[in-house]
Amino acid sequence: MMFKYGVDRLELDIVNGIADGSIKAELCQEALDQINKSRQNVEKMASSDKPVYGINTGFGPLCDTQISPEETHLLQKNLLITHAVGVGEPIAKAISKLMLITKVHALSRGFSGIRLEVVERMLTFIELDLIPVVPEQGSVGASGDLAPLSHLFLPLINEGEFWQSEEGQDDKIVPAPEILSKHGLAPLDLHAKEGLALINGTQFILSHAITALTKMRYLLDLADLTGAMSIEGMQGSESPFREELHQTRAFKGNLEVAARMRAFFKDSQNMADHEECDRVQDPYSLRCIPQVHGASRNAYYHLKELSEIEMNSVTDNPIVISSEEAISGGSFHGQPLAMVLDYASIAAAELGNISDRRCYLLLEGLHGLPRLLTKAGGLNSGMMIPQYATAALVTENKSLCFPPSADSVPTSMGQEDHVSMGSISGRKLNQILGNVDKIFAIELMYAAQAIEFRRPNKCSDLIEQNFALIRSKVDKLEEDRLLKPDIDALITLVKSQAFSVNLEH
Repeated sequence: MMFKYGVDRLELDIVNGIADGSIKAELCQEALDQINKSRQNVEKMASSDKPVYGINTGFGPLCDTQISPEETHLLQKNLLITHAVGVGEPIAKAISKLMLITKVHALSRGFSGIRLEVVERMLTFIELDLIPVVPEQGSVGASGDLAPLSHLFLPLINEGEFWQSEEGQDDKIVPAPEILSKHGLAPLDLHAKEGLALINGTQFILSHAITALTKMRYLLDLADLTGAMSIEGMQGSESPFREELHQTRAFKGNLEVAARMRAFFKDSQNMADHEECDRVQDPYSLRCIPQVHGASRNAYYHLKELSEIEMNSVTDNPIVISSEEAISGGSFHGQPLAMVLDYASIAAAELGNISDRRCYLLLEGLHGLPRLLTKAGGLNSGMMIPQYATAALVTENKSLCFPPSADSVPTSMGQEDHVSMGSISGRKLNQILGNVDKIFAIELMYAAQAIEFRRPNKCSDLIEQNFALIRSKVDKLEEDRLLKPDIDALITLVKSQAFSVNLEH
């Protein structure tokens, strides 16, 4: 597959494919024409006496100050330098790369007025894996992600830093002049509108959304597996997952989760073994899995839909419409993604919340399970304490669910008087998902221990396959031992997406 920047439609799997090299991408002739036509329009306006924001004027509160053609180049350089004030640790190199890819696509649509030479240099960075270093803090998510994008593009003008990869070693940070010189890349001289086109945009927010979507998609599937394994361990009921029930309340996510749960239990000897038991119903953390996991899936679909719209949008300012008109609007404002990122944060946190409740349930000694999942209680604490960690993690996630998009702090002398804070929303969602990794790892450890007490009954083939994966790293707990290595091993399996959760395979 060859993806055409500025022409084809970018989607989640495509942008990830471009990032990992499995999908090739290029500037086709149509995109070249779009970029060049837009640049011609900017050059005509830049030479005019008529003030056009961002092309021959200052920025922000200085929008009423006209700039001469002779000063334009210095203005664009100053724009990058003065806005590169991000602080904190660098974002992951992979997120910076997504920022580059999504920015190239937006600029190639032909509404930004940037020269082809600049876009081609960005493509060179991607192709050579020259990924700029971007600090994680400093964007308020309106006028776009000004600080992060400024850092992303400082290397165009021989400033800033790159990540340098060396085989067998962690990436290290190297000054941009050293890397540019090594590859024979001369610094660029930015022309009218180009600095503004580069640093206005939502690519920092968007790239965090892409990263979160990729992780959340797997964790949603893993949530169903962990829930199914816990139900096997508890010998819970299958009836709450029947299709007839869920057709009466047909939310998309609910229907999908219920169907997945039925598939996880298919041909399970363990589930069949207690079909005639006298239990009437299970606690909510078991029987409401379709409603809770399903609601989180619905939030995922909402975030995916809006993120894919954003991937194919032009988010800088002004938008160049013709040789006579550039519209100064607010397409850089991050609110459309900020709000749904906050919604997705709640959805992700709830996956961990209900998982913690299942962990607690497995320890209570119900339905034939020993208390604390050990037959040697008293002298041994069994699996009592890991649930303390899940309790701490779910509480940390709850504290991270405050919606940054509900807040706004005016900037730029009041010119930017309402901002989205979407960059914080994106970062926090990824923090929450990282905590969910750990919660699921502990539930999987508990569920596997509970299943041991149902032997010789066998579960479904898929659950037995995942049980075997757990046992390849973590032995059954017979007597107290140091559990942190077990938990760490399972966290690694979760993070590496080693569990089989795709029912199609």
